[in-house]
Amino acid sequence: MSKKTPQKKKSKAASAPAERWSARQKRRLKRLMWRSLIWVVSLTIFAVLIFTVVNPPFTLTMFSEKQRLGQVDYQWTPIESVAPVMARSVVAAEDANFCEHWGFDLGAIRAAIDEGGSRGASTISQQVVKNVYLWQGRSWVRKAMETAITPLVEMAWNKQRIVEVYLNIAEFDEGVFGIEAASRHYFGVGPEGLSASQAARLAMVLPSPKTRSASRITAAQSRRVSSIMDGAATIARDGRAACFE
Repeated sequence: MSKKTPQKKKSKAASAPAERWSARQKRRLKRLMWRSLIWVVSLTIFAVLIFTVVNPPFTLTMFSEKQRLGQVDYQWTPIESVAPVMARSVVAAEDANFCEHWGFDLGAIRAAIDEGGSRGASTISQQVVKNVYLWQGRSWVRKAMETAITPLVEMAWNKQRIVEVYLNIAEFDEGVFGIEAASRHYFGVGPEGLSASQAARLAMVLPSPKTRSASRITAAQSRRVSSIMDGAATIARDGRAACFE
């Protein structure tokens, strides 16, 4: 027994440095995780703030389409150079309560849930976040990031800026991005000269720009265009366009 006792003491003594090393490694890993989180949050806030005054030069979707097609048609234009009816049309088509929410339309979300997810509930603010900062496609990771960034955009940008960015980065046809390129591509006019009908046609394209065309519309799409025109006129009358005009 007297011979085994020193061995036990030696074993315990040898394990102590290993335990201390493991504890140090855990502390280092925890510090690294916190630092990484702080960097991610800081960079996200910076990215949101910088685009309050700097126009996004491109999006991942634009980059992807340029790689696929060889080139894309894109030119930024300020919202002051866009016919007001165009902004009203996209809001009427995509997010009629845009001026009344803080990034998420809870009523639309509830309606989408009630309908089993067959309809979309993303606001213009969410679509801007997805297009500017994230990527296309459906995934819980992307949706979680979109949900986290959207309130930051709503706090840092005003509503007019959100609509301005949306109009400039949305895809209206294959490789055609932004309202400047779209209005000339489809109608041969600048965005300042769009009529109510032309604006509604462009807004009708937005949910599916690769399968819809503003110059060739079906009977069902024609009815949708009429609905968007009515909606744009309605939100102008009832004040729901005031926040971005």
